[in-house]
Amino acid sequence: MLEKFSLNDNALNQGLFLRDEVQYNLMHRICDSESSTCLKSSDGQMMYAQSEGHNGWLWISNKAADDTKKALLQELLQHLEGKQVQGLCGDPLIVEMFINAYTKLNGVKHQPKMLLESYLCPEVRKPLEVRGTLQKADMQDVETIAEFLAGFLEWAFGTAVDPSSQIAAAEATIEAGNLYLWIVEGAPVSMANIAHRSPRHARINDVYTPPAFRKKGYASAIVAELCTIIQSEGLVPMLYADLKNPDSNKIYKNVGFVESGKIADIGFV
Repeated sequence: MLEKFSLNDNALNQGLFLRDEVQYNLMHRICDSESSTCLKSSDGQMMYAQSEGHNGWLWISNKAADDTKKALLQELLQHLEGKQVQGLCGDPLIVEMFINAYTKLNGVKHQPKMLLESYLCPEVRKPLEVRGTLQKADMQDVETIAEFLAGFLEWAFGTAVDPSSQIAAAEATIEAGNLYLWIVEGAPVSMANIAHRSPRHARINDVYTPPAFRKKGYASAIVAELCTIIQSEGLVPMLYADLKNPDSNKIYKNVGFVESGKIADIGFV
């Protein structure tokens, strides 16, 4: 029997989940919203979390026996019957099991979107001799941030958008107070954001350097500085990286991030 749970529930702080917490850290953010669907199995070996309009995230303990995993998946599929599921994120093997069952039941097709690596930074390594300084973004930087966000969408997802369409997102991210710029000779050359803080970790995202400023160590420098801020708060930095971008993965590893588990991201069509 599946049960609803919220962020205040102990589900996200229990031992089985903590083993995989970095890999599934985004579930903390999803469950932070009252409009999200958050379900857990009574035995604590499965959790499903989905925010409205986005892919669901599915965690099943690696300690669960194969028969138990199959039974838990069937229970979840029964609960989701008649509900719209846009896609799924989770461990590649678990996602494959879900896909095989879901597509057969619902007569839909699926397509892979991304294969991510989750990373944890237990000890930060700052790059040496990189020019520039860290600066928190403010409303004077809105147009620059909008340009950077548009560039990030095209670089990361191949989606070309007009920078003006990103003004609202830039304002919201700046207002949240966790967006930073790397400044060289008075000009912003790179950005990174502390997207969310959970009980033990803080997640970095929106790391972007325009093409004209790449290969100079700016992305490494700004990520390393954000890691230092996070560690000063008693939290451990983490992030997700698309494995199709080897340069980004190399940057994170050089700063001190270590691989902590893959996440497959698929969509249903």
